[in-house]
Amino acid sequence: MTDAIQPQKILIVDDTPQSIKLLVAALKNDYTITVATNGIEALELATGQAPPDLILLDIVMPEPDGYQVCTRLKANKLTRDIPVVFLTALAEDEDETKGLGLGAVDYIIKPFKLPIVKARIKTHLELKRCHDVLKKMLCEQATALTRAETEYARLFCAPRR
Repeated sequence: MTDAIQPQKILIVDDTPQSIKLLVAALKNDYTITVATNGIEALELATGQAPPDLILLDIVMPEPDGYQVCTRLKANKLTRDIPVVFLTALAEDEDETKGLGLGAVDYIIKPFKLPIVKARIKTHLELKRCHDVLKKMLCEQATALTRAETEYARLFCAPRR
């Protein structure tokens, strides 16, 4: 299975160069990193040729903000299963509740601790990998079942001559 060999892809979305540099330096040895500095670019990258396996998303950015980006990602069938982790300075309970309510899988408040961020990323990427494998298996089973039903109908339900 080639997925085990290929590093998983993370899209970092932040308009603060310092945050981007810190995250890229911490994650580049374990993952393929792509960076966007605004919501429009993030949406384009997420729906592009090589969609990310996980998105680290700041909330406080010029239009569209992180909440709007998350809403659009979760509304799009191509991107709705990509885990979104908010990484933001917004520390109020209402902000976190809103972010998780929009479909984010996690909410990390800046300033963050890199070991904690890395552990959460690892967990969410493993869950994503398991989700993807299960989804593929279910699709294969559905296809096999359809073939079996078609063959059964051909053999046993066809009118006899």
